[in-house]
This record gives sequence, structure tokens and C-alpha cells, in this order.
Amino acid sequence: MGSGDMPLKGLKILDASTMIAAPWASTYLADFGAEVIKIEHPEYGDHARNYGQQKEGTPLFWKTLNRNKKCITLNLSKPEGQEIFKKLVAEVDVVVENYKPGTFEKWNLDWETLSEINKSLIMLRTTGFGQSGPYSSRPGFGTVAEGMSGFTSINGEEDGPPTLPGLALADGVSSVFGALSIMIALNERMNNPEKQGQVIDISLYEPLLRFMEPHLMAFDQLGIIADRVGNASVSTAPRNSYQTKDGRWVALSGASQSITKNIFKAIGKESLIDDEKFSTNESRMKNVKELDELIGEWIKERDFDEVIREFNESGAVVGPMYDVGQLYDDPHFNYRETFVSVEDEDLGEMRVPNVVAKFSRTPGKVKNLGGKMGEHNKEIYRELLSISEEEFQELKENNVI
Repeated sequence: MGSGDMPLKGLKILDASTMIAAPWASTYLADFGAEVIKIEHPEYGDHARNYGQQKEGTPLFWKTLNRNKKCITLNLSKPEGQEIFKKLVAEVDVVVENYKPGTFEKWNLDWETLSEINKSLIMLRTTGFGQSGPYSSRPGFGTVAEGMSGFTSINGEEDGPPTLPGLALADGVSSVFGALSIMIALNERMNNPEKQGQVIDISLYEPLLRFMEPHLMAFDQLGIIADRVGNASVSTAPRNSYQTKDGRWVALSGASQSITKNIFKAIGKESLIDDEKFSTNESRMKNVKELDELIGEWIKERDFDEVIREFNESGAVVGPMYDVGQLYDDPHFNYRETFVSVEDEDLGEMRVPNVVAKFSRTPGKVKNLGGKMGEHNKEIYRELLSISEEEFQELKENNVI
């Protein structure tokens, strides 16, 4: 299938954002054929180029974070850069930005100005705390959002401190909600007789807070403040991590009564389902430590392969707790092409996460990985905006592009 058959063919996005959450949102749409023009400062570039590990000076995360995009440079703090930005706005459907509230207004790129240029424009604005409210002027990173959303309060060992995730969780969740919001706005615009656009105001903390809903409802209606329970659950039992005889770890969940019966069957204790201590989820939650000991003792007496085989044959829900290196060796992941190999001019072959999700008729595709600063300047400025060669060179000399 050629790129022209991709489901978001014709959608044009101007991505003026930096770092993780907002750029990721536009990447998800680029994976399905949207044309994304990625703007970077001509001198500093995107800070994401310095985020994470590098190989011989090449940023690794950048390659997949900003894949399938056209990279240009543009200095938005200069009046000439602002005028070029406005010309680009006239050519696109969506603008993505994540600067501190008031920055675009300071640059004369406020919503009122941009919507006059393009009445159908949709603008995704991602910030730590949103465009309004007492905290809106504060700088915000995902780390703060993870703490303030309540997530860290429930994450970690029972007797340990609130624990931050080992990945950009708040950014990732916000990016998915951001991409979803863009598509909702596009659908509304399509059905709007006047084809009007609108602004989308999304924070880093609110999307993650949506994942806290079971705990929020328990507090709102029952006054319960959730505790940290390590790898266990405050909602269901059994649910935990267990170590096998050969030192591997497995994750197991009995989130339904039938699955719990299968777990008891796997460990040779089917009668436990009739034991008043373990017959219902409510009773199992009250006796969870004893339950974990029963399951854990059975698991630690057996090697990993036997544990997985016995649980799967019994219809229980269990899975290995992989480290990053083991992910690439899983036969199921390989069968489904969970990772895809892409040739990169800097690093050669890279195995990156494939497009999510799998479409039966119009699948997405990783066409290319994150590019160099200004790699597509000539294409965008000379061809799309019809800037003359003389003006193009002058803009370069004046550090506008």
C-alpha cells in the first residue's frame, strides 16, 4: 500500500511544539499519513534532541518520537519568523504548540490572529496546567503531573515512598488524549456547516488523572484514600508479581471469578473457591496476604516455563515480566510485528515500536525516522510557500530559518 492510501492522507499539521507530549500527539497522526511539518529553533533545535541516550552523538528517542515528519527550522521570536509562520498556518489544518501560556500571544500568534488567517484551523495547546487557572503560568513537566495527579501516591511498595514511573507516563497519556482530541475536533469541523476550527486546551495532569477514576470514586463516595500496595491491587485479588524457582518473574491477575477458579485449579487447590476466605473477591481482598502466600509458594517451587504452561493450560491469566531486552525475543510480538525495522541514514537499521493500532484496510506505516534540523527547509519554504532563492538565503543569514 502506498502512502497515498493512508487514512489521514491530506491532513496537514504544523507542529511547533518541543519535548515529548505534544510532539508525540502529532506523531501518532503522522503514522497514519498526516503530513506533519515539525518546527525547531534554528540555533537550539528541539530540547528532545538532548533527551535520553545517544549513539555516537545521535539522539535515539528522537528518531521514533518525531518519525514520519518533515523537519524545518524557524525562529518564532523574530517578526520575520512570525510572518512565515502565519503563511504556513494558511496551508494547514492543525497547529500544535506547547509553550508556556502567553508565549504565542507575545509572538503575535494568538488564536484570534491565527483563526482570522485560517477559520478552519484547529489548535492543540499542551501545557503543564492548562491555559487558565491559578497554576497556568507555572512551568510543568510530566514528573510534576505524575505527582499532582495522585498517581505517585498509589504507586510503590506499601512501606515505601510515593514512586515516580520509570518512563514519561504523563506525557505519554497526554499525547494520546491530544491526538484523540484533534480527531474529535476534525470530525466536528467536517460536520460544521461553516467549517469552523477551534482551540483544544489540554494539560499534562488531567489526562493521567482520568486513569485514577477507581480511586477517585472510592474517595468521593466512601471516603477511602487509596494506599500503596506494591504490585497488588486495591480492587481485586489475586493480583501480584511472583518469582519462579529459576529467578524469573510472572504477573498474575484473577480479575474475574472464573479466572480465579482457574488459578486455583492450576495450583491444585480447586477447593479454595468454596473456602469462605477465598470464595468471593471481597473475601479474598480481606485475606490477600494468605492468598498470595499460597500462590507464591506454588510458583517459587517451579521453573518459569512450567509455571507459564500450567497456568495457561488451566485458563488462568498470567504473563512474564519482561525486561526491555526480552521484549524483542517474544514470538507473539514478532508474529504481530510489534516492532518494525526501519533504515536510518545516521544509525542504519533501527527496530522501533510499530504503528498502533492495526487497521484491516488502511494501516499506518513508519516511513522514516526523525530527521535532521532543517532537513526539509528547502521543500517547505521554496516549494510550499514559493519563497525565492534570494529570500531563502537571506532568511538563513539572518537566523530566521
